Amino acid sequence: MLTPPPLSLYVHLPWCVRKCPYCDFNSHEFRGAGGTPPFTQYVEALLADLDFDLPLAWGRTVHSVFFGGGTPSLFPPAAIDAFLQGASARLRFAPGLEITLETNPGTAEHGRFEHYRATGVNRLSFGVQTFDDAVLQRLGRIHDSAEAEAAVRLARDAGFDNFNLDLMYALPGQTLAMAEHDIERALALQPAHVSHYQLTLEPNTVFAARPPRDVPDEDSAWDMQERCQQMLADAGYAQYEVSAYSRPDRQCAHNLNYWRFGDYLGIGAGAHGKLTLGSEQAIRRRWKHKHPTAYLATAGTAQAIGGDEDIAPARRPFEYMLNALRLVEGFGLSQFEARTGLPRAAIAAPLAQARARDWLHVDGDRVLPTPLGRRFGNDVIALFLDG
Repeated sequence: MLTPPPLSLYVHLPWCVRKCPYCDFNSHEFRGAGGTPPFTQYVEALLADLDFDLPLAWGRTVHSVFFGGGTPSLFPPAAIDAFLQGASARLRFAPGLEITLETNPGTAEHGRFEHYRATGVNRLSFGVQTFDDAVLQRLGRIHDSAEAEAAVRLARDAGFDNFNLDLMYALPGQTLAMAEHDIERALALQPAHVSHYQLTLEPNTVFAARPPRDVPDEDSAWDMQERCQQMLADAGYAQYEVSAYSRPDRQCAHNLNYWRFGDYLGIGAGAHGKLTLGSEQAIRRRWKHKHPTAYLATAGTAQAIGGDEDIAPARRPFEYMLNALRLVEGFGLSQFEARTGLPRAAIAAPLAQARARDWLHVDGDRVLPTPLGRRFGNDVIALFLDG
């Protein structure tokens, strides 16, 4: 039997100052009249969108909220407050739930973080990427390293002690020493959490169409990953997911819910949601139209829905493993059964193959990726494609 898991709320704020050449997210430079996005209109659209989706989550408690983008920190605190007030009137918010706002250091202003904190935001995620100013320019970022450090200081002064720094490695022209220097600069800011991930040239991006000539090769990227992992571990940051490291009890609750195959409402232009419908014994994905103009015109109606899809039982093992096997903790076989509605026998054959190749280890109810399995994660997950 499917058991509804914890529920999160994802809110997509699609505008940014400048589209980065490596970015494949649903983000849009605003070129409309007035020079700033229609913040008030967009918040009204978000709440109408939420109203339309509410029947999928009646009576359930929200355990985390995440504002992603785009650049959510473009939105003034008053707009964030208006949304949270409206959302909490419609949904039951768990006491002390984690509320994260993605932040571009180039949009930080004195006093702004105090106001975000007053709205209920209690976690920030800074898109730093690197502390090398020349590389930041090549990445198309609107901030420099001094602005990144200043933004973190402003957040600390405003009372934020729970914040993440996003860092990338294997960047154009980057050496191992440069990657190490980024970790050193990040650690000096004492973040609660670090996301450290490799640059990939995603389809439909500027970098995919015109690849930089000096991106480090795979062996160099692996050396950077291993060295930076060790530096983070030595500083007390435990790796709990492929690209996520945290101090004790500072893991990102929202992302953990994704990786544990939890449920989430997704509202905003291009947002995706996943809901377990116990009465129907179904798992449904729903996504919204991507372009902000079309979304604003249709939010709160069926025309805003880009698509609805039930995850067929045969595909659920792959969907589950795509998330759960990113975690160092692995997963419980009993949790697999509850979250997919399938017996553990449904994955017996691929699980046996993974064990034979020393990719996965089974300890009672728990399935853990081995060090070799973490290195060949995509190959492990592919075993479960046929259930």
